[in-house]
Amino acid sequence: MRAEEDVSMDDGQGAGRADAAEVRKFDALAARWWDRHGPMRALHAMNPARSRWILDHVAAARGGAAGGAVLDVGCGAGLLAESLTRAGCRVTAIDAAGEAIAAARAHAEAQGLGIDYRATTADALAEAGARFDVVTALEVIEHVPDPQGFLDTLAGLLKPGGLLFISTLNRTPQSIVFAKYAAEYVLGLAPPGTHDWRKFVTPGEMAAMCRAAGLRLAATAGMVPAPLAGGFRIARDTRINYIAMAVAG
Repeated sequence: MRAEEDVSMDDGQGAGRADAAEVRKFDALAARWWDRHGPMRALHAMNPARSRWILDHVAAARGGAAGGAVLDVGCGAGLLAESLTRAGCRVTAIDAAGEAIAAARAHAEAQGLGIDYRATTADALAEAGARFDVVTALEVIEHVPDPQGFLDTLAGLLKPGGLLFISTLNRTPQSIVFAKYAAEYVLGLAPPGTHDWRKFVTPGEMAAMCRAAGLRLAATAGMVPAPLAGGFRIARDTRINYIAMAVAG
């Protein structure tokens, strides 16, 4: 969940030129990131479903066991990074929001979790030759100025046959009503102004950008509210939230 000032820096969520205003925004939220009833409660609600979907696909690709070297790009204060670490993955997690990284480190240490948190950028890791079995970037691509450049960088961080997981918002009439206005201004599930509907990415656009980055979009699933369970569940309906897996050649 990240808006726009075109500056030559990386937001830790993505590639090259990114949004300094977005970094400041998420730095300001760092202290409340782990508050399940705070401004990040929508991410808390979605995290179990999307982390299970990722782990299931990683396990299938690895012959039945989750694990491997994982890079979580735009990690915030570590919701996904902690879930993947508990499942046996070796996680490096990055973000340019330094306050969020500090909160992530403190929370992980309190839980006894060894996560390699870094206030750095995907570009810097790619330039250093870092490669991972799995790269995740959840709720990030709709906040970067150059989505194709973002995917190009993520693709460069994957080992051959590596897996990329992206979650984002579809650009549909339903998403502008529910994910933008209702979530931000009626239900208070996200801070007002969190999203720009024009930057939402359709599954078709995602597939085309993956192809341009040398990736093959292999799986897509929707994420829909599960009110009785108090969270989200995986479904076929991709009209609002969806998660996708792409495979490196």
